[in-house]
Amino acid sequence: MNDYENMPDEQLVQLSLKDQGCFYYLMKRYEIKILRYIKRLTTASQEEAEDIIQEVFIKVYRNLNGFNQKLKFSSWIYRIAHNEIINQYRKTKLRLAITPLNIEDEENLIDSINNTIEINGTYENLENAEKVRKALAELPDKYREILVLRYLEDKTYNEISDILRKPPGTVATQINRAKASFKKIAGRHQLNTGIVK
Repeated sequence: MNDYENMPDEQLVQLSLKDQGCFYYLMKRYEIKILRYIKRLTTASQEEAEDIIQEVFIKVYRNLNGFNQKLKFSSWIYRIAHNEIINQYRKTKLRLAITPLNIEDEENLIDSINNTIEINGTYENLENAEKVRKALAELPDKYREILVLRYLEDKTYNEISDILRKPPGTVATQINRAKASFKKIAGRHQLNTGIVK
C-alpha cells in the first residue's frame, strides 16, 4: 500500500490500466483537492459537489487510455473537473460563484497578488475574508478561475495552460489582467491590505 501511495501519478495511471484497484489511490490522492476546487468556483452544496466529483472520476477512469503522458496528470484531472463544472452549470444552472474563503485562503490570495499584506487581528482577518470573497465574486468567471488556479490551487503557468487549454502567454496576460481587476474591486470594497490601487 505504501508503495502505491508514494508512486508518481503517471506510474499509478499505467498500473490502473491493468488493475482497477490501483485507481483507488489516484482517487484518494485527488479527491480532497478536486472537491475543494469545485467548492471554490461554485455555490454547489456538499452533495452537489460530491456528485460533480463522482462524474469527474468516472470520466477520468473511462479516459485513462487517452491520457497524454507528456502532460502532468494533475493538470489533466483539473481540466476534466473544469469541464465538468461547466457541464453542470449548463445542465442545472449551477451558479458559478466563489464560496466563502477561510482566512488562510484570503491571506494567501492577497499576499500572492500583492506581497505587501498587512493584516492584524482575528476580527480584521474575518472582515477581510468576507471582502475578498465579495471582490472575487465580482470578477468575470475567467478571471476568478485563473486567480483560484494560480494562487489558491498553486498551479504553475504551464499547468494552467494545460487545464484551460490556453497558450502560456495568454495565461500570463489573463493573470495580470485578473490581478489588476481584483485590485480595483478590492479598493472599492475598502479591503484593508497593502494592495496598491
